[in-house]
Amino acid sequence: MSSIRSKQGRGVLCALALFALIAAAPAPAQPKYPTRPVRVIVPYAPGGGADVIARIVAAKLSETLGQSVIVDNRAGGGGTIGSETAVRATPDGYTLAFVSGAYTTMAAVYKLPYDAVRDITPVVQVGEASSIAVVHPSVPVKSVKELIAYARANPGKLNYGSGGTGGFSHLLVALFELMADVRMTHIPYKGTGPALNDLLGGQLQVIFGSTPSTAPHVKSGKVRAIGVTSRERSSAVPDVPPIGETVPGYYAPLLYGMFGPKDMPQHVVLLWNREVGKLLQTRDMKQRLVTAGIDPVGGPPERFRDELAADVARWRKVVKAANIKPTD
Repeated sequence: MSSIRSKQGRGVLCALALFALIAAAPAPAQPKYPTRPVRVIVPYAPGGGADVIARIVAAKLSETLGQSVIVDNRAGGGGTIGSETAVRATPDGYTLAFVSGAYTTMAAVYKLPYDAVRDITPVVQVGEASSIAVVHPSVPVKSVKELIAYARANPGKLNYGSGGTGGFSHLLVALFELMADVRMTHIPYKGTGPALNDLLGGQLQVIFGSTPSTAPHVKSGKVRAIGVTSRERSSAVPDVPPIGETVPGYYAPLLYGMFGPKDMPQHVVLLWNREVGKLLQTRDMKQRLVTAGIDPVGGPPERFRDELAADVARWRKVVKAANIKPTD
């Protein structure tokens, strides 16, 4: 009997020793990343808010990662063409997307060949910003109240531009029209950059543009700002009141963030999340974002997924109420 117990004891000791060896063994090394340039798809035309911020992030992360981070503008379809390219890319961390709120509005309008929330790997929410309602100087209005009065007196005569049907800049105005009981004519473009150019040229009268791309033109006097879409005044245009002061309840935040294809390696996701998060905490980056009217956000990837899901649900209600169709 003692022999059996001795053998059992030795067996237990061997098992414990083996377990200890396994526990002490180092975890498998993660593949080195990145070993080649990383592409960040911006699904909008150059010059828009997302493009401006993405290029700042790309330049800084190129230094941090030791590999080039290249911004690839893939405009068209209100952002769906570039977004689908990113969604369908190989999930190896070498193709990411940098999107704005248009990403969720398009999902609210169109029946897309991908799910805007389930078919991606969220990486990080970079920031949240207001948009600015601006008019061409030829339009005889200097406030939201005056715009409402002028639009009601001239239904359909004011042309407003957007980055595409169902895009964020489109639904911002659609929400405004619903809540203010006015009607203007929508002119969709392949990106807010080209729409802004036509506003500067006088072909358009109104745009609700992103702060990063629109604020410089407000400060130069080329366009007239009459309201911001945030609850509070924007640091980029502190003299411009929130639209909600005239149209109670009007509020529409603009998010910016990064995602990759579904099933991206977790260590790659965490690397980008950590490095972008660090970047957002630097004095230089904070100053550049705040100057552009953007509040840095950061946080875990799951936070960005939750924001995307909430945004899609919010804009689907607007699309239904305004009876917005996939094509104008």
